[in-house]
Amino acid sequence: MTKPESKKSGVAAGKSVGEQVNNGSVDPACPDQSTAIKAKVMKQTSRENLHRRNTECEVYDDGTNTFFWRAHTVTVLFILTCALVYVTLLEETPQDTAYNTKRKLSCNVFILCFFIVFKKHSTNLVSYWRFWLCVTVVYELFLIFILFQTVHDGRQFMKYIDPKLGVPLPERDYGGNCLIYDPGNTTDPFHNIWDKMDGFVPAHFLGWYIKTLMIRDWWMCMIISVMFEFLEYSLEHQLPNFSECWWDHWIMDVLVCNGLGIYCGMKTLAWLSMKPYQWQGLWNIPTYKGKIKRIAFQFTPYSWVKFEWKPASNLRRWLAVLGIIFMFLLAELNTFYLKFVLWMPPEHYLVLLRLVFFVNVGGVAMREIYDFMDDPKFHKKLGQQAWLVSAITVTEFLIVVKYDPHTIMLPIPSLIIQCWFLGILLILIWTVWRFFIRDITLRYKETRRRKQEAPADWDRPLGNGSTATPSGRSKLNGSSETLRQRKS
Repeated sequence: MTKPESKKSGVAAGKSVGEQVNNGSVDPACPDQSTAIKAKVMKQTSRENLHRRNTECEVYDDGTNTFFWRAHTVTVLFILTCALVYVTLLEETPQDTAYNTKRKLSCNVFILCFFIVFKKHSTNLVSYWRFWLCVTVVYELFLIFILFQTVHDGRQFMKYIDPKLGVPLPERDYGGNCLIYDPGNTTDPFHNIWDKMDGFVPAHFLGWYIKTLMIRDWWMCMIISVMFEFLEYSLEHQLPNFSECWWDHWIMDVLVCNGLGIYCGMKTLAWLSMKPYQWQGLWNIPTYKGKIKRIAFQFTPYSWVKFEWKPASNLRRWLAVLGIIFMFLLAELNTFYLKFVLWMPPEHYLVLLRLVFFVNVGGVAMREIYDFMDDPKFHKKLGQQAWLVSAITVTEFLIVVKYDPHTIMLPIPSLIIQCWFLGILLILIWTVWRFFIRDITLRYKETRRRKQEAPADWDRPLGNGSTATPSGRSKLNGSSETLRQRKS
């Protein structure tokens, strides 16, 4: 949560009171009426944000705006001018056209990032997250550029980034021998296990540790982890690197790497929820150790909110959670398919940079999605980072479809189709039962119960010995017309 968000509820309440005064519904000369309306609006705002206070930690802030919260327009202008003067007057211009083109594009991206990061914003986000928002825009533009190229030109364009790219990938044997204990190898019978212990093992662990910090829910993480293994089983006829041994799928990936990463992530979430959030200015901290910790914690959340997805509470949240799981799985698949269609080896640094990119933008996107789901009255629009990440995921998939439609359209085995059809059918049946049949049945039973209780309430004795009628009047006193005649 950022600093302005902590003040929005009070501002919104004050704004609604001001609108009522301007519209004439509240007389400014009558302070009692204005005070009553203001108290009513504040009570409604407090009731709407009650669940948020239960899941959000308390924050202490002395009000000091640090370097990363302030705009630095003059400083950035001075640094940019000095850099351009150096390039123009002091540096000798290289005669390599390709190098000059890459440097020009890099400089344009750098200037764009500096402009967005250090300009004055209406929302006081820390500069680090504004930088990654700018990188998100640049990456989406790059993907659209690749999407509009021909297949040959798009693959050859990767040579401008790295001359080693743009060549077909060699064939590899990913399945191989799946024996855990190989009696034929007397030197090392467990060589199949040791062969799997490569750099991707810590990458799996670290990846799921960070994903847990993004999603903040154990059940959703485990569902995504298991579902991706089913996707690997289902798509191994398309990509060879999806063909793994059974113990590599369920023991190495789900239990060891993914499971341990999710466990450590949940422990970190528990620590973050109990951690005191006390923010002080750097020069208000007396010790050097405290100053170093303050600098390190600058890039941690301003406050902490426990995510309560509650997918079964209503149909809207259920569909939203299904959409989040679908986009997560699609982004995971794009990692493998993009490497395949753009001819990038798995160990290439561009693959790692893409993962680093999603690590930094995914957390902000998930927070924006949760705020949009949790309080639609407060967050009426989906956040810009969440919107861009969704657009990037779809654009990556479109690149895969355009660059290699033959691989995507390979016929799926009938057994896999039957399994997925059964799974989707079960989800649809549960959705219809939970949010339509069950709710209609409960509403019918509640209505019937109220109708059965209503006659008993009408015939209950009052204090004067009479009984209550459906109109709320006593039988002893008669109708309202009779009462008026008696009074006259």
